[in-house]
Amino acid sequence: MKKIAKSLSPSQIIILGFAGVIILGSLLLTFPIATRDGRGAIFSEALFTATSAVCVTGLVVQDTATYWSGFGQVVILMLIQIGGMGVVTVAVAIFAVSGKKISLRERSVMQEAISADRLGGIVRLTGFIIKAAACFELLGAAVMAPVFCREFGLAKGLWYAVFHSVSAFCNAGFDLMGDKALYSSLTYFADNPVINLTIMSLIVTGGIGFLTWDDIRTKKHHVRRYRMQTKVILAATLCLILFPAVYFFLFEFRNLPLGKRLLCSAFQAVTPRTAGFNTVDFGLMSENAVGIMVILMLVGGSPGSTAGGIKTTTFAITLSAAFSVFRRREHLHFFKRRIDDATVKNALAVLGMYLVLFLSGGFAISQVEGLPLSNCLFESASALATVGLTLGITPGLGPASRGILILLMYIGRVGWLTLLFAASSEKKQNGAERLPQEKINVV
Repeated sequence: MKKIAKSLSPSQIIILGFAGVIILGSLLLTFPIATRDGRGAIFSEALFTATSAVCVTGLVVQDTATYWSGFGQVVILMLIQIGGMGVVTVAVAIFAVSGKKISLRERSVMQEAISADRLGGIVRLTGFIIKAAACFELLGAAVMAPVFCREFGLAKGLWYAVFHSVSAFCNAGFDLMGDKALYSSLTYFADNPVINLTIMSLIVTGGIGFLTWDDIRTKKHHVRRYRMQTKVILAATLCLILFPAVYFFLFEFRNLPLGKRLLCSAFQAVTPRTAGFNTVDFGLMSENAVGIMVILMLVGGSPGSTAGGIKTTTFAITLSAAFSVFRRREHLHFFKRRIDDATVKNALAVLGMYLVLFLSGGFAISQVEGLPLSNCLFESASALATVGLTLGITPGLGPASRGILILLMYIGRVGWLTLLFAASSEKKQNGAERLPQEKINVV
């Protein structure tokens, strides 16, 4: 085993580690104590739930509140926490616990894995990530606790506050509102400003990324000294919240009272990237609104965050690349800083990969289940971008379609690490092997 472990690259260890946590979580959820009926879940349902939790997605085939026992809910919460934090901490934790000296190459891989701007300070950064996550989650739970305690009682209210705070910060989207008859997700609290604003704040905080918060913390109020990536993330996040919220307010929720209309518009703009909560019935929303939410799901959060998707930086780079072509500019830039061509190629490759997987998953599920393509594409985007929003078809899907969603959730969470591993192999630099160049028309 030691020889095998030594032969694995850091990227392989992380990928296998995620798979191991999923399998372990699946086995725990099959225990009789994990379900309310005392019989335990069948392995396929446990596997789907564990994958959704570790990949911080939120898609479910059984209602979290009514099907899983307290033990099962604790297991799900632990899987959410590991999944949300794992991408940026597992690599460092493995080497720290083993006492192995981290080589320059391994630091380089870890640097790319967490989108750090330098090799040094990886352990310090990990400590900051753990402390920041704990602070945000405890603060969110403390703010929501009074509301939940009034609604559900002291013990249950505190548990609900902790569960939903962790789920929101990790952008997981799991909720415990199933015991509220006729309500799904957070629709029961659609007009409650405390729950809405707290959940939205946690989603945005977790989705912005720890590296962004570290940059803000170290440079405090000196905005001009922020790294270009931090500025791009903040600007993209603001636009991706503001413009959809305005659209939803003007065209989707005109029949609601003003206060509830504002909250619902803002919440539906925030949650697709990539939390999975909802405060309105998606069946009552127009096709245009659902299409906007699919785009928001695919964009997702930011690098080094708890969110999935292609990431806000990739979205910004691809848009900027298009505008650079329109303006006949040789290079694209942000905030008076030029973006190198390799970054642009990586962004386009990530976008292309996501679109292929998104479309393939949706078409496959539609073909297998005989369901409308638009609904299947929504579920495919939700799984691939680790969002968890649903139009209600996931619980009724067959084994093959559930397997597709499991694969999409896993790829959406760790697929980019696989690409990183492939890219970490040594490149041949022999100039004699370069092939002749020839142009190809694209218009």
